[in-house]
Amino acid sequence: MNTRTPLEGPSTTVVLSISFNDDCSCFAVGLNTGFCIFHAESCSPRTAHDFNAGVGLVQMMGKANYLGLVGGGRQPKFAGNKLILWDDHKRKSALEISALTPVRGVQLSKERIVVVLQNSVRVYKFAKPPNLLSAYETANNPWGLCCLSPRRIAFPGRTAGHVQLVELSTGNISIIPAHSSAIKAIQLSSDGDLLATASETGTLIRVFATSNCARLVELRRGIDPATIFSLAFSPSGAMLACTSDKSTLHIFDVPHPKRPSRPLDSTGSLSNSSSASDGGSVGNGKGKWGFLSRIPMMPRMFSDVYSFASAPFEADDEGHVSGLPMSESTTLGTSRPPKGVIGWLSEDTLLVVGAGRDPRWEKFVIREGQDGRRRCVREGWKRYLGGP
Repeated sequence: MNTRTPLEGPSTTVVLSISFNDDCSCFAVGLNTGFCIFHAESCSPRTAHDFNAGVGLVQMMGKANYLGLVGGGRQPKFAGNKLILWDDHKRKSALEISALTPVRGVQLSKERIVVVLQNSVRVYKFAKPPNLLSAYETANNPWGLCCLSPRRIAFPGRTAGHVQLVELSTGNISIIPAHSSAIKAIQLSSDGDLLATASETGTLIRVFATSNCARLVELRRGIDPATIFSLAFSPSGAMLACTSDKSTLHIFDVPHPKRPSRPLDSTGSLSNSSSASDGGSVGNGKGKWGFLSRIPMMPRMFSDVYSFASAPFEADDEGHVSGLPMSESTTLGTSRPPKGVIGWLSEDTLLVVGAGRDPRWEKFVIREGQDGRRRCVREGWKRYLGGP
């Protein structure tokens, strides 16, 4: 007998998907009844459309009026194998792109439309009708993992654990063997110079320089396996935030190939040479595990780089007891609802937003204490669909 609580009730508004625009000034949510867009900083509504049918994916094109929509939920508004480019100014569809298999993800820019399918990524020129520029095969990609920056695009490779990095100007492809198991999260920095990846295991996050595909740093989220929900670089690329089903937000310092090299200690902070005046934690040379990190032949977890700050965020059990696991036949919005989607408002302020029946917006601020160490503090939260 199936005793699970249904994801969607007959009269319940449910958030099926969440995405931030490129500068995180807004976030869009797909609903079982349509879609909404919110101003990120205030969590106030910007626009809403009631279709009386589900939208499983909404992707904004910067601050423009165009959005990518894909049907979802138990009563989808659009076919799951179609991307609808929606003109919000005219409140109608501007163009459609159809595929043979369900659409799993969308990325938009003023020049390109990227459609992510279960086992391929297709790049179109933004035109009417859209012109297919290139297509790439990938490993199984049910979560629609893909990142687009002005110069590069990144998505899973043909082999599980690998990442394909494509230079948009030349079409050159680099293959990065990032992990030994399938990729679960992937993110480019806003300038496209950094790439962060995490696997299904969820214990390690690896950061690469996109210019030469060299690994810059390996960050340890934790020791126990976890499902990574979201990765996001701060606007400057100096920090990386991570959420997982452990209900903890982690923030790491990240080296940058275009900045002077300053090593990290095992707390995830800049090493002793950094000071409070330049934004780094004051290192004490002991690291997370103290003297254990310097004993030869100790397990590597004792010397790994950990986050310099962390904080709990709201991730209830809904994601574990509701919906179906994502597979090739799953309709968008009927799988487990996303949690912990990260958006940076500024270099010291970030948001964590969740979906489901009780979706929440949470605001976190990085503050430096009197001891010179930075901490992540929750400054506020809100049920953004209303409610007590």
